[in-house]
Amino acid sequence: MVQVRVVALAVDSGSQPVVLLKPILDEPGSGKILPIWIGTQEATSILIATEGAQAPRPLTHDLMKSLLEAVQAELERVDITRIEEGTFYAELTLQTGKGRLVLDARPSDAIALAARVDAPIWVNDDVLEAAGVADQTEMTGTPGEEAQLDEFKRFLEEVDPEDFQG
Repeated sequence: MVQVRVVALAVDSGSQPVVLLKPILDEPGSGKILPIWIGTQEATSILIATEGAQAPRPLTHDLMKSLLEAVQAELERVDITRIEEGTFYAELTLQTGKGRLVLDARPSDAIALAARVDAPIWVNDDVLEAAGVADQTEMTGTPGEEAQLDEFKRFLEEVDPEDFQG
């Protein structure tokens, strides 16, 4: 397992939101990025949480956070565990008064909740190897940054979720 961070939310050529995850120890422009296609509501929820903003009314993931607090449970970690036929699977590991509990979850919901409670996100090495793409972006402000970002944008425009089916 490798710990990752949300590096960006993007939209592919079909207007489908994509969350981009990258190993926390990898520098921009190196290693791999894991794109996971998600729904519009989940993308909005992740964006709000990663920017530290507040929705006017609690979103589903805000409710999930409140429920965890109300029952004195803690989200220990999120694991993106596998990919099957182009579908990613995730688990939430909770610490509760009765011990550790592992729940099945959609990656988008798991990431949105992790962003709200500052829980670590981990990806199975095999998933990153199978579905990760080379990080060719450079976000340090060095010469050539615009060309590299344009290349990554072209990748997002041309990529199809079916490209990541096992």
